[in-house]
This record gives sequence, C-alpha cells and structure tokens, in this order.
Amino acid sequence: QAVRGWAAQMRKGLIELCVMAALRDGEAYGYQILQRLSRAEALTISESAVYPILARLAAEGMVKVRVGPSPNGPPRRYYKLTASGEARLGEMEEHWKQTRKAIDLFFSGERT
Repeated sequence: QAVRGWAAQMRKGLIELCVMAALRDGEAYGYQILQRLSRAEALTISESAVYPILARLAAEGMVKVRVGPSPNGPPRRYYKLTASGEARLGEMEEHWKQTRKAIDLFFSGERT
C-alpha cells in the first residue's frame, strides 16, 4: 500500500531520530541498525533511507565509522555515536517529547 504524502513527510522527519536512537545501545553495522529499526513497524524504514542518513551523520561528526571484518563477505562498516552525536540525540529526544506533549493536548480535548 502506498504511503500518503503527509505520512511520508512525517516519517521522513523522524527517521534521523530513530537511526540515532538505534545507536544508543552501542556500535552496530548497517543490517543490525535496520533490525533495531524494524521494531518501529509504522515507520517502515528501508535501507535506502538509512544509509544516506548514516553517511550524513558521519560527515557531521555525529557518528564514528570503522571498518571491521565480516564472517562472510566484504568488510562491514560499524557505526557508533560520538559524544557530539549523543548530545544531539539528547536534544532531539527532548524536542520530540515536548512536541509530542504539545500535540497530544490537541487530541485530548484540552484547549488553552
């Protein structure tokens, strides 16, 4: 089923937060990150969305990348949050909580 335009835009804005949160548990290679993200079924995050985000986060110094051996196949790229990445994730998480709280007010019937 095709994702509606507004849903795709909403999801697009949340993927970076989810990718960074998936690295909160420690270093992981791409497939492991995708497995962690699969818990968020409603977001349906694909490889084609994750790898460009990881590359941009690496360029911004938010994640550190190291190449390590793979038991079968080519070497793997492992990603880990840097101190800057952990700080940004904290800011993003706080912003998300505040945003969610504000939006929930509209749906709870509370009007100010």
